[in-house]
Amino acid sequence: MHDIPVTRAAARKPIPQDLKASFGDYFSDHMFQMEYTEGRGWHDPRIVPFGPLQLHPSSSVIQYAQAIFDGSKGYRREDGSIHLFRPQAHIARLNRSAGELCMPAVDPDLVLAAMRKLIDLDRDWVPAKRGNAIYVRQTMVGTEGYMVVRPSKTYTYLIFLCPVGSYYSEGAGPVRILVSETRVRAAKGAIGSAKAGANYAASLKVGREAAAAGFSQVLWLDSVQRRYLEEVGTMNIMVKIGGRILTPPLSDSILPGITRDSVLALMRDWGMEVAEAPIDIEDVVTASRAGTLEEMWGVGTAAVISPVGELAWRDEKIAINGGQTGPVAAKLFEHLTGLHAGTVPDSHGWSVAVD
Repeated sequence: MHDIPVTRAAARKPIPQDLKASFGDYFSDHMFQMEYTEGRGWHDPRIVPFGPLQLHPSSSVIQYAQAIFDGSKGYRREDGSIHLFRPQAHIARLNRSAGELCMPAVDPDLVLAAMRKLIDLDRDWVPAKRGNAIYVRQTMVGTEGYMVVRPSKTYTYLIFLCPVGSYYSEGAGPVRILVSETRVRAAKGAIGSAKAGANYAASLKVGREAAAAGFSQVLWLDSVQRRYLEEVGTMNIMVKIGGRILTPPLSDSILPGITRDSVLALMRDWGMEVAEAPIDIEDVVTASRAGTLEEMWGVGTAAVISPVGELAWRDEKIAINGGQTGPVAAKLFEHLTGLHAGTVPDSHGWSVAVD
């Protein structure tokens, strides 16, 4: 057993009752925190009232973007129990991200125990409505104050909670996507496979431009040839062409999505033809013209499954499945949300009870 002391908040905040499209607008009463010091390791794990951090002006997170995060979800079932979805995979991915940015790994058992204790303490914040969730954000930042470009010798690690609704204003409906060939999310040989803050900062400018033009997200192409699909917004991407389902293979410029991994396992369980292979944007356009582009959807923890109803490539607007959600995306969404709610069998053992 891990000893995680708790300092309770002096006053409880009001809990939102209608989340609608809220994502990250509210934070629960407490958070988990611990520190790392070189030569000592991680120390002082504790749960404290949610609140601001105090950072040195020259800390490595401020000066050199030494910051990573990960996000998973917990769900309340009809019987009132709360279950996390694949938390161990999210902790393992955080540790992989840490390795990419020369940051220290956390103890997976301690972190899982901390997640469960924190959610149990703030269990009233876990929404009951199907489709809503408690979002569990892990964060690690470099805190040492210095000016030489090198890894920090001290770090802070946090877990905090947000009750969330739909990630996109469209909910689970199809979204409009802009293909960018002028900017890229991450370069080959860089840190694109890590959930590093720097990767998300790189997406902000073109994301804002896409939103101003009426699009929900950006479809990123590879940084070398600007031809091959990589990710869509903050999600992995999948397409169905001529009955075959394709998704880009993992690389150092593509995040290894937990939802991606779950969806691939489910589709293979169902006997679908699935391949991890490069997808040329011109092949997508050609398939659309030939009538063989059947579906496209994004997969990620925040949105779960996000069907693509329209793709904008250069001067061409490509409607996919008549702008409607396709059958594979719909089946995946229903199955995953059923797993979250505990209404379909969890044959892979992905759910972890909080208590």
